[in-house]
Amino acid sequence: MHLTHTLFEPTGNGPHPAILVLHGWGANALDLLGLAPYICAGRFLVICPQGPLEVPIGAEAVGYGWFPLRLNGPTDLTAILSAREQLQAFLDDVLARYPINREKLVVLGFSQGGAMAYSLALSEPERFSGLVALSSWLSQELIQGLSIKAAAQFPPTLVQHGTRDELIVVDRARKSVELLRNLRVPVTYREYDMGHQIGPESLADLSSWLDEKVLSPIIVT
Repeated sequence: MHLTHTLFEPTGNGPHPAILVLHGWGANALDLLGLAPYICAGRFLVICPQGPLEVPIGAEAVGYGWFPLRLNGPTDLTAILSAREQLQAFLDDVLARYPINREKLVVLGFSQGGAMAYSLALSEPERFSGLVALSSWLSQELIQGLSIKAAAQFPPTLVQHGTRDELIVVDRARKSVELLRNLRVPVTYREYDMGHQIGPESLADLSSWLDEKVLSPIIVT
């Protein structure tokens, strides 16, 4: 596999419901893996790939990202689409290698990873049974660059954001939700009294949402 990654695998032979978890700017493949036992009591197989772009942190440390950041600038569509292609190839590899239930596959992203999660799920909605964007954003430029069709059948989507987020202001999340609803994406939106983070309340709500929408959805016939 061409992307470094970490893995949490539940007990049992599978196939398991799975979450592809995408970290934020300057983090790494280990950053969000610790959440795995607390998401639905560890019932999901969790795969955390590492972004291909090295990000210097301080004098010696190195983190990773998915595409270069442009502060207050336009979305770098070329870089996002290149990273998306790498993730699509990576996902093909992990589906062939690990005991994953393809009917219960979720993509989740935090911060910059959320932008990547949007790019994956909105361009290939048929691959995913859920989309989660935490402390992230969706731009009109990205929607246009992905050639997203409004008539597509999109997976249920959860957007969470902190009202005190100092890096990605909450208004960007609200605008993202408007864009999703214009596309007729079935979206659940939650705000929390927190900063740029994942808190205990938001984590509990995430587990409840995954249980309802992915693990045990009510199918109306």
